[in-house]
Amino acid sequence: MTTEHSAPREHSATSEPSASSEHAAPTNTAATAAAPVRFDTKIAVLLRDDLAPWQQLNATAFLVSGLGTALPEVVGEPYEDADGTAYLAMFRQPVLVFEGSKEVLTAALDRTLSRALPRALFTADLFATGHDEANRAAVRAVPRAGLDLVGLAVHGPRNAVDKVLKGARMHP
Repeated sequence: MTTEHSAPREHSATSEPSASSEHAAPTNTAATAAAPVRFDTKIAVLLRDDLAPWQQLNATAFLVSGLGTALPEVVGEPYEDADGTAYLAMFRQPVLVFEGSKEVLTAALDRTLSRALPRALFTADLFATGHDEANRAAVRAVPRAGLDLVGLAVHGPRNAVDKVLKGARMHP
């Protein structure tokens, strides 16, 4: 959900993507008067680089739902359009999506654990399950060293998350 960022593949986990004009806020809103916000924290999703597009989307959706439910401070206020129609709240900051090899993903999980950062994980087994109880059972059945990781979501201080993502690249 990187609505305000677009990045070419060569960006590393520590570089920030630049805003592009195609993703800029409309000029007729009050939001354009405010200066850009720089968050002290970062929400990032790291996906294994060999996933099919449907798997990338599925894993990303599940991963970020874990952060939103465990960390209420990352969720903003509900939305409302000009007609007064209410919409659910979403994250208060962008979610940056990265990709990397299985080895990069495994190292990122290790660094996330060593820094005690909030995290959600997605394993290949979850693509074959159909509900939450089966998902949890699939993860619980495998020791951490044997998990077939395909995705990781993490939230924390910018510098700590950047270190966790070492070796990852921005998702195209």
